[in-house]
Amino acid sequence: MKLLIKQRVFSWTDTYDIYDEYGNVRYFVKGDFFSIGHRLRVYDAAQNEIGMVQEKLLHFLPTFEVYAEGQFYGTVSKKLTLLRPKYTVDYKGWQVEGNMIGWEYDAFAGGVPVMHISKEIFHWGDTYVIDIADSADEIMALMLVLAIDAANCASN
Repeated sequence: MKLLIKQRVFSWTDTYDIYDEYGNVRYFVKGDFFSIGHRLRVYDAAQNEIGMVQEKLLHFLPTFEVYAEGQFYGTVSKKLTLLRPKYTVDYKGWQVEGNMIGWEYDAFAGGVPVMHISKEIFHWGDTYVIDIADSADEIMALMLVLAIDAANCASN
């Protein structure tokens, strides 16, 4: 299954529209205007809040907590590396590795690919295509991309 994540450029907060592979709006994301650190809330097409990505403060490297359907799902933490960005996700043992410029990422669970993230260039705002192996991991995959984008934003 594929999702397309498009950031809205002219917005006071982090705002994203998420489309399925057929071009239908599946989710949308709004960042909180007054928050210390990134806090992104995810809504379904019917405008029901289904999850949140919250940056944890006082960490050396970007770290985010992920909540979905009112429950804690896991933590996304950037690892200290020299060349390629890497993240650990305490959700099903996921490990995420990026390319040197941070535009392509692959997530693995026990060495098995679970998703691929590709950042498209030449777009207004950040645009990502995510290819998810198991649709049961759709929400966590979306939250992971939002955390990676927020971490990249914080480091730039």
